[in-house]
Amino acid sequence: MTKVGWGRFALVGFLWGTPYLFLKIAVAEISPAAIVFLRVLIGAIVLMPIAIRQGTFFIARKYWPFVLLYTVTELIGPWYLITNAEQKITSGLAGLLVATVPIWAAILASIFGDHTVWHKSRLFGLIIGFIGVVAVVGIESLSGRQDILSISMVILAAMGYAYAINMINRRIPQVAGLALNTWAMIITSVVYLPFALASWPSESPSIQAVGSVLALGVFCTAIAFILFFKVMVEVGPPRASLVTYLNTAVAVLLGVVLLGEPLTLGIALGLPLVLIGSYFASRKVSR
Repeated sequence: MTKVGWGRFALVGFLWGTPYLFLKIAVAEISPAAIVFLRVLIGAIVLMPIAIRQGTFFIARKYWPFVLLYTVTELIGPWYLITNAEQKITSGLAGLLVATVPIWAAILASIFGDHTVWHKSRLFGLIIGFIGVVAVVGIESLSGRQDILSISMVILAAMGYAYAINMINRRIPQVAGLALNTWAMIITSVVYLPFALASWPSESPSIQAVGSVLALGVFCTAIAFILFFKVMVEVGPPRASLVTYLNTAVAVLLGVVLLGEPLTLGIALGLPLVLIGSYFASRKVSR
């Protein structure tokens, strides 16, 4: 990877580690539906001209069933679940639970016929990762510090992410990622528009809340996606996916430093186990 590539990789890791911080700030004053709507609307406005200029914006009709399925499992479901969950759990815990995506992706890959998942190194990753998840969920929920329903929402969102990744890699790898995500954001904004209007805040949100939503749409969504696709072109999807481990550490660190969230026993034990497990579970091995 070139120096520019490493710089993009680090920046994507940072940008995708910050949404949990901004969500925590915004959701205190703005409804989850309104946050999701504004986030995808801003992202679509930024990405659409780029996709059109690249000539990839228009997607063939035969791919649209998969585009819609991707939209539901990548954006419509997960982004609401995570945003809603952050009303009752810390931003660091949300980021940590999302880091389980490679673990769920490995399991789904096995279901879809990739038997390399049961290679000893990947199996080791699955076992270690699950121990980490059990440690986090068990300690955090039993301690009473975190809401078990909200924890379950984020895990479900991570499963949705994992399914979306597997599905597009198997079904529509030829569709440009920028165009796919642009359309997904357009569709999601249409879906959430009535819910956003119905739950629009009666009082004007603070500058911090408004700024957080703008940051979510511009930096954490539009710019992060643009940079991530550039990284994928340079190093390929497997190595690009390693950004997951960087953004998880960023999410936990920002929560502790900027929001004063506690570094609990569950997070302290679960974080290294989940990251190690995700790394080995997502490793490519020979068939």
